[in-house]
Amino acid sequence: MTDGARTVAVTARNLTVKYGGVVALDNVCLDIAEGDYLGIIGPNGGGKTTLLKSILGMIRPSEGEIRIYGKNPSDAGGIVGYVPQVASMNKTFPASVREVVAMAKLRPEIMFFHKYTPVELEAADLAMEKAGIFDLRNKRVSELSGGQFQRMLIARAISHNPKVLLLDEPTANVDATSRTDIYDLLEKLNGSMTIVMVTHDMLAVSSQVRSLACLNVRLVYHGESEISEDMVKELYGCPIDLLAHGVPHRVLRQHKDGE
Repeated sequence: MTDGARTVAVTARNLTVKYGGVVALDNVCLDIAEGDYLGIIGPNGGGKTTLLKSILGMIRPSEGEIRIYGKNPSDAGGIVGYVPQVASMNKTFPASVREVVAMAKLRPEIMFFHKYTPVELEAADLAMEKAGIFDLRNKRVSELSGGQFQRMLIARAISHNPKVLLLDEPTANVDATSRTDIYDLLEKLNGSMTIVMVTHDMLAVSSQVRSLACLNVRLVYHGESEISEDMVKELYGCPIDLLAHGVPHRVLRQHKDGE
């Protein structure tokens, strides 16, 4: 799908998602250009994960539609890779890193006791090399640090060479060194794929992503990664301190009693 001179990777048109009587997304319209590195920010419960799952086809819209290179999510298999929140993953799974990465191409019903083919293992090895964890391939998942575990999930998501990579808070609960390693990896991957990242990390917002979407059930803002205090106040419902231009982070202002 093209929009003028640019190719649009993901399109949301009048996207509304409801859980029972609760509106999780309200009339969201969004175009994500091919090659973009989009950060999605917003308060908890603002619909960020719901948007990712809608793009994946895991959630059906109540109204509106999603298109991935012009296709329905159900017809876009292999185009999109997904890194879920680490908190939702079982870190005691009895498998090696190589096995977990290779599982990306398996259907759930054949995942256990599957004997991997040379082609499947070669794809896993290449993905682990890209993610910088090839030396960890024979380690058990339970032995990994938080940052290593996250890079394993990224390797699994890119093992089928997707055009679009979705990540849900990829630097949550990792140390500063691991956070830097993950951002360096995503910057490299952005050379060959569109990246859409949900984050609460304001460092990423100001120094990593190319564009920004602010989501609080509805789309408050979509554009350059530099946003105003008024925009963020509308998004979060509280004021913030924006540090001087060029300083790579922003912080939320400390709330006073009664605010």
